[in-house]
Amino acid sequence: MCSKSIKDCVIRLSMLVAFSAAFAYIESSVVVYLRAIFYPEGFTFPIADFASMEGALRFLLTEVGREAATVVLIFTGAWLMAKSFRHRLAYFLLIFAVWDIFYYIWLKLLLGWPVTLLDWDILFLIPTLWAGPVLAPLITSAVMLWVAGLLLFDRFFKIPKTRWVGLTACIISIVICFCIPGPHVTEPEYASYFSWPVFLTLHIAVVVLLYRSLSEAK
Repeated sequence: MCSKSIKDCVIRLSMLVAFSAAFAYIESSVVVYLRAIFYPEGFTFPIADFASMEGALRFLLTEVGREAATVVLIFTGAWLMAKSFRHRLAYFLLIFAVWDIFYYIWLKLLLGWPVTLLDWDILFLIPTLWAGPVLAPLITSAVMLWVAGLLLFDRFFKIPKTRWVGLTACIISIVICFCIPGPHVTEPEYASYFSWPVFLTLHIAVVVLLYRSLSEAK
């Protein structure tokens, strides 16, 4: 990407942000409808047991399909914007992060929610239910943006196999941090299942491991 003119880079990134923001609006508008149908008295945690609601299974399967379609759209968008694996990965991270951030911006404008960044949300349903405070996925998105920037501007990485193992373990563990509270969102003590110390430590570890890879590549 750095070989392109600055004007071309700005135009491409502007289109990417526009795509991500517009797509986020579509996602957030669906949530507005779902909450009006299933949580007319307010979406608060612990949430009401969704499985006991009429037509729950049909809506749940539809929602899982919608989330899978979301990932496919982000993937195909990133694939079409670049030719190399490195830049496709960068665009995927960038689109996903911007989409996630604007998703909450639109919800704030449409619903006045979240009231604070520590409000809880249902984040994902594949392969199981993900949940956590809104601030948590925003932190993950911020790290994704940082990594995408390094990839787009062709910063050279020197990552030994052992470090790849560490990075992979950190990423899987971050997903697990979101998945652990999922089955407990209907319980009064749902918040106790999310560990901020572990979550933040894993993100710091990802940044440190990648930064060391950059430093060693100089």
